Amino acid sequence: MAKDVVVGFIGLGTMGGKMASNIMKAGYELVVHDLRRQLAGHHLQAGAEWANTPRALAEKSDVIFTSLPEPADVERVALGADGLIEGIREGAAYFDLSTNSQSVVKKIHEAFAAKGAHMLDAPVSGGPSGAASRKMAIWVGGDKPAYDKHKVVLDAMGDRPSYIGPIGTATVAKLVHNMSGYAITCALAETFTMGVKAGMDPVALWEAVRQGVGGRRLTFDGLLDQFLPGSYDPPHFALKLATKDVKLATELGRELGLPMRICNLAYAEMREACNRGWEGRDSRVVMLLEQERAGIKIAAEPERVKQAAERAKSG
Repeated sequence: MAKDVVVGFIGLGTMGGKMASNIMKAGYELVVHDLRRQLAGHHLQAGAEWANTPRALAEKSDVIFTSLPEPADVERVALGADGLIEGIREGAAYFDLSTNSQSVVKKIHEAFAAKGAHMLDAPVSGGPSGAASRKMAIWVGGDKPAYDKHKVVLDAMGDRPSYIGPIGTATVAKLVHNMSGYAITCALAETFTMGVKAGMDPVALWEAVRQGVGGRRLTFDGLLDQFLPGSYDPPHFALKLATKDVKLATELGRELGLPMRICNLAYAEMREACNRGWEGRDSRVVMLLEQERAGIKIAAEPERVKQAAERAKSG
């Protein structure tokens, strides 16, 4: 069905092109721009309008989206010559779908606020397949009324848009999500390589560990019981025993002549926690070391943690 909101979209690459197509499928009038006009061919054939510059696109749009590779690209499109800032309408909203830096997001937000417009950081997670199928999270930081007003457009692109908090918070959430995943990937590279070098078939190894407690649990669910509420006593599994297990694994790596930098660093952290006298506390007490270094204390109300866990299950 036709909708009276004009949507502008800049950046029609691997992710953006698919998201822009879903906006059109939902019935919105679409204005597009990309440095490579050929990427817009499919959208133009389907009825989208071309804009020669970000400024021209902003002049025609009620809500604007960008999906671009680097923070510098976003800043140039938003604030550069013939940028969005030069054509943005008062009261319009601009959502940056890119994985950006918090400082760039806040800079653009301030510039747009001075023009009476809203800029929101809205990084996505779902990959190219999610962008195509709408199975995609969209994390949004910024003005809540602007998010609420345009949520229907976000719904056209992803099945899980969610408001995170003030400007920049969605960017932080995205960076934590991605950094956690890649750090885990590097650690798994070490541990599984060790297992195969020690004589295991890789598929048999995967099937074995998939049955363990770590294999059955979603990655971030491991933060619910100890880390979020800041409760490490009584222990679910004592640090002393966990440190022994990690010591055995790193010793096996050395016997095999296999460098295990991340695992050795984990062992060093656990030894430091043991040296604090925490051996009888839960193994995740090692996470307090980084909180000390940051000068923060994490101890959420247990009821809030419980409610968040229930919302995650129902979602």
